[in-house]
Order: sequence, then structure tokens, then C-alpha cells
Amino acid sequence: MDISVVIPVYNEAEALPALYRALVEMLDQLPQSAELIFADDGSKDGSADTLDGFAQSDPRIRVLHLSRNYGQTAALMAAIQNSTGDVIIPMDGDGQNDPADIPRLLGKLAEGYDVVSSWREQREDSGPRRPSCGSPFGLRLR
Repeated sequence: MDISVVIPVYNEAEALPALYRALVEMLDQLPQSAELIFADDGSKDGSADTLDGFAQSDPRIRVLHLSRNYGQTAALMAAIQNSTGDVIIPMDGDGQNDPADIPRLLGKLAEGYDVVSSWREQREDSGPRRPSCGSPFGLRLR
């Protein structure tokens, strides 16, 4: 496997269909092989059933079901540990990360970088913020 997109999920049933469609649209355009690994972190809103439905119709998808809510880090680590790709791309299950940015990340890897990182400067959630480091829009690649 070339690429593993790993996604921890907790109570994201409403966001998952749009995320799935965007991921499939992007993956279908890539020349590399790819898998999507969702780690359901004990969701109680139907996320697990939604993910299982995706997996039944798409062989690129694997779903891990954690027995209870262990937290985002544990769910992400479970997904990473069960990935097989040469490149691992972590994403959030809430749609904050745009799958359309994945080719840009892969492009930087193709330039010879060993690690590529990104972050959204304009997120739609609350919590601690880093100071803005330039343009208030878009994705920064390092």
C-alpha cells in the first residue's frame, strides 16, 4: 500500500458522509494505492454504523472499533498501528482537514522531504490557538 489515511472518529455521524465523498473523490484521482482507516473511538451517535456501511461498499476502507472512548490520541495510534501504507496521512473526522490538500502534501514528499506537516490557520472549532503566521487563509506546508 502506498498511502494510509488514518482518521480517529468520535460522534461524527453527521460529518462522515461528506468527508467520505471528498476522500473518495480525491483518492480516485491519485496514481498511488491508498487505504482509509477509521478508528471509531466509542461513538454513541451512529458513527460506527455509518463507517461500517462505507467499509461494506469500498474495499479500501477498514474500520477499527474501540470498546469505549479512549480519546483522540489513542484512536489515532490504533489507526496508525493498523495501517500498511508507506505514507501515513492523519486527518480529523470532523471535516476540518480538506482531503483536496493531500496531493499538495504528497507533492512535498516527492520533492524529497521526509516529513510534511500542515495546519489550518482558520479552523471552525474553539480551543487554544497558535498565533497566526502569515496569510489568514489556506494551508501552510513546511
